[in-house]
Amino acid sequence: MTGLLGGDPSLLRRINSAVVLRALRDAEPSCSLTDLARVTGLSRPTVEGVLDGLARAGLVAETDAAEPGGARRLGRPARRFRFRGESGVVLGVEVGPRRLSAVLADLTGRRLGSLAREVSVRAAAEERLAGAVEVAGGLLRERAVEPGMLRAVGVGSPGIVGAEGTVRLCTALPGWTGLRLGELLRAEFGCQVLVENDANAAVLAERWSGAAVGADDVVMVLAGLSPGAGSLIGGRLHRGHGGAAGEIGALHLLGRQAEPERLLSTSGEPLDPLDEPAVAAVFARAAEGDAGATRAVERFVEQLVHDVTALVLALDPELVVIGGWAAGLDGVVEPLRRELARYCLRTPRVVASTLGGAAVATGALRLALDRVEEELFAVEEVSSR
Repeated sequence: MTGLLGGDPSLLRRINSAVVLRALRDAEPSCSLTDLARVTGLSRPTVEGVLDGLARAGLVAETDAAEPGGARRLGRPARRFRFRGESGVVLGVEVGPRRLSAVLADLTGRRLGSLAREVSVRAAAEERLAGAVEVAGGLLRERAVEPGMLRAVGVGSPGIVGAEGTVRLCTALPGWTGLRLGELLRAEFGCQVLVENDANAAVLAERWSGAAVGADDVVMVLAGLSPGAGSLIGGRLHRGHGGAAGEIGALHLLGRQAEPERLLSTSGEPLDPLDEPAVAAVFARAAEGDAGATRAVERFVEQLVHDVTALVLALDPELVVIGGWAAGLDGVVEPLRRELARYCLRTPRVVASTLGGAAVATGALRLALDRVEEELFAVEEVSSR
């Protein structure tokens, strides 16, 4: 095997390109040639050569010679360069029971726009999929994204998702089990598509720009009558062997808890777990002092504590983030925090999501951006794709 010091110059070029490009991306909005040489440890001539190649690939541009703050030095100005975040875009898409949404960003993660629409909980798989494509396509047209600019699409969906993007099991969306979601969307968008469970996408979003920034061991719970959870362990997403980690909504199958349909029912009649307005009404009546609604909410919190405690005892996270329903969460966080303190050997911090309904689409966007960054900073030939 040839060593780096005596061997393949093309490998050295690829390594140098990745190092310089990452340094430039992290030095937003721009960086001088001298600073790039210092940060990377490479010589000025080497950095100049690398920058020429990156510029030809459309990933780097030379800026004006103004110093940060707008000042200019006397004499020959320093050459400054910037990472061209506008050289491509990434898209995050949420396919939910009631909502289809998309968010667009450039390659620095800067948001360029978003679009959403409602969808029926009873919509067939074909209708829901077509709606998601329509929302995403509408956003791309609205922002005038040119063909070939879309580098990757991330998708957040309920259910157990395989590594290849096939939904292995989903009880929340009609006809979703067995759907080759990744394959179908790759054909629509003409680029790589990454599909992830919605709770897993949400925990990535909260760590990127939400309530979990700076935390490495996190449990994110999408609270609902059949809750799901996404977990980060050491900053890495924990999917489990088959992608089913965090499916705490199945714990009622042990037979010791109320079925989801009866958990928040105040009339004895089953309550559709996906009927968010009806769920919100129960929380609202409980807040007004209605005795039946109060008992229903207490049952809900008790079961949520049971489900979340199982994860907390197994994973010992530093932080638990509660998201999901827009209504009722303020009344859940404090009781959950209090009950976890009773049962857990070490009580984690418990907070509400700061991203709310945008968490899943934002996490899907982060998935797409991560994939593009893996390619940009990999030790491969840099080319304009």
